Amino acid sequence: MTHLVFVHGWGFDSSLWDAIIAELPDFDCEALDFGFSGHPKSPRANGTEPVIAIGHSLGFLWLLHEQPFAWRALVSIGGMPRFTKAADYRFGIDRRLLEATIARFDEEPGETLSEFLVYCGGGSPSNHIDPIKLREGLHWLRQWDARHHLADESAPLLALYADNDAIVPKQLSHDIFGNRPNTKRVVRRDGGHALPLTEPHWCAAAIREFVENLP
Repeated sequence: MTHLVFVHGWGFDSSLWDAIIAELPDFDCEALDFGFSGHPKSPRANGTEPVIAIGHSLGFLWLLHEQPFAWRALVSIGGMPRFTKAADYRFGIDRRLLEATIARFDEEPGETLSEFLVYCGGGSPSNHIDPIKLREGLHWLRQWDARHHLADESAPLLALYADNDAIVPKQLSHDIFGNRPNTKRVVRRDGGHALPLTEPHWCAAAIREFVENLP
């Protein structure tokens, strides 16, 4: 049975994947949890069993940066190898906006998270959040650059994203994945940044087709 490992983005938890996993009962699915809501969970994947690694937003960046286990293929849902803009990464997020978000989070973590989830187009904060874990995730977005890992990666990749994503601009996704070899792009006009919540059936169908057609 094919093993799928799901990794959520900043501000979410493993429940982000519940509706998608429910549509993939014939796969061995597990969802990592960073503990932003106080319930961290590490993956069973230990590097000896190739898996399909599926990352949403920060979750995809985390997979590239940390290389936590071997995988047969990758799936990015609104993901990126770097979050902030650079001279050679012109469609990234302005670092000043991220710094302002971090500063506000330090003052009002719950309110900042709630507004972010609304901006994503789906999701609501848990009754319990872990500000320390969430702040760590923001610093990952500030510091990490895994473009070289993506450039060196030869595994097949499926990139799912929406044209109306308010967090990761469509121009950035086009720039990252448009000319990458061995990459399939499936793009929606709508759905926002939280595609696993807003369009779980579409995501599950795309993942299934991709996995079933792997060489």
